[in-house]
Amino acid sequence: MPASPQTASEPRWFKSSYSGGNTTECLECAYVAHGALIRDSKHHQQGPIVSIGREAWCRFVGALSSAPDQAGAATL
Repeated sequence: MPASPQTASEPRWFKSSYSGGNTTECLECAYVAHGALIRDSKHHQQGPIVSIGREAWCRFVGALSSAPDQAGAATL
């Protein structure tokens, strides 16, 4: 997923469609002008937020998309 700029002052967070059904093992992502923000969905109010630059995010997603399937790994 390419990072795309947002015009809203607050990031719009979303959970991956690959997240577990119990909602305790999930990260949330928000796309911002400089790339992407990542946080733990369990501690979203007080937890840390990781900021990833646009180029690094695109390389990360590209590497996951082109990686061979492994046993137990989710397929993108």
